[in-house]
Amino acid sequence: FLGDPNVICSSGVSTPFPVVRKITECKESRIGKQPITVPSTVSLTLEGQDLKVKGPLGELAITYPREIQVLEEESGVLKVRKALDSRRANQMHGLFRTLTDNMVVGVSRGFEKRLQLVGTGYRAAVEGGEVVLSLGFSHPVRMSIPSGIRVKVEENTRITVSGFDKSAVGQFAASIRKWRPPEPYKGKGVKYADEVVKRKEGKAGKKK
Repeated sequence: FLGDPNVICSSGVSTPFPVVRKITECKESRIGKQPITVPSTVSLTLEGQDLKVKGPLGELAITYPREIQVLEEESGVLKVRKALDSRRANQMHGLFRTLTDNMVVGVSRGFEKRLQLVGTGYRAAVEGGEVVLSLGFSHPVRMSIPSGIRVKVEENTRITVSGFDKSAVGQFAASIRKWRPPEPYKGKGVKYADEVVKRKEGKAGKKK
């Protein structure tokens, strides 16, 4: 163990072998240490552990835990750093950097999820503040569109869900999909536009 600065040998206890204790250094998250570029169309309000982000598409806010510190530089760059050197701080460093970046991107450019309806007679339409889905049930499915979410239907079978809150966009798209998830035999159902449905072979007929 000679020459290794990360290994400490303790001889306080009389034993035939030295007691070895390994010092583990807390490494900084590769995602967390990346700076966040803030566009000129986005304004920031940082008060203690509270951050508000406002852009052309909307406004979002977040409260950081005490383990995380946010710094705003004059060059229009945000940096998310660890305020403490602990395991919990390491776990949240990359997470809150990603959440902060999603907020900046959301209020400036927005997010969207695309869905595809596959099946005979499957149709979708937007009526007022609702999405109306015909998915083979005895009645159409009606879903209220949440505030801050926009829904567009093309060719009756292609749905685009968009908004500035990434979490809300993903949640509403998942709520639409859950009514008729794609089945593996014929691929019928509601799927994401880029989703690959693994197909299964149907049961073969009785061999003679």
